[in-house]
Amino acid sequence: MKKTAITVLALFLTMCFFGAALAVEKGNERKGKYTYRNIYKACHERGAVESQKPVLNPDAKTQDQWTRVFESKDFEQFGCQQEWSALSEADLADIYAYLYEHAADSPSPAKCK
Repeated sequence: MKKTAITVLALFLTMCFFGAALAVEKGNERKGKYTYRNIYKACHERGAVESQKPVLNPDAKTQDQWTRVFESKDFEQFGCQQEWSALSEADLADIYAYLYEHAADSPSPAKCK
């Protein structure tokens, strides 16, 4: 009886974890690319940077490095703090998806053009 209860509990917890994993929304990399570029466009328009081109290209870091940046939410290296602080969680997820999917060690590394 005790083994059955433990087995049922283990199955229930496993289903919960899988459900939670599936519920996490992956960001939209196309929106992320657009948002990432618009951050620097807005930053340039207010005179904070000289160029509209983003400071870091997606291939500037590996996938693990991008993950660490977004987990720690350390966006100082990007500059344009005013714009980065105004982003929603959905925007950050989209930008992360774009940078992660085109990182240096990804199947399709990319540079911003």
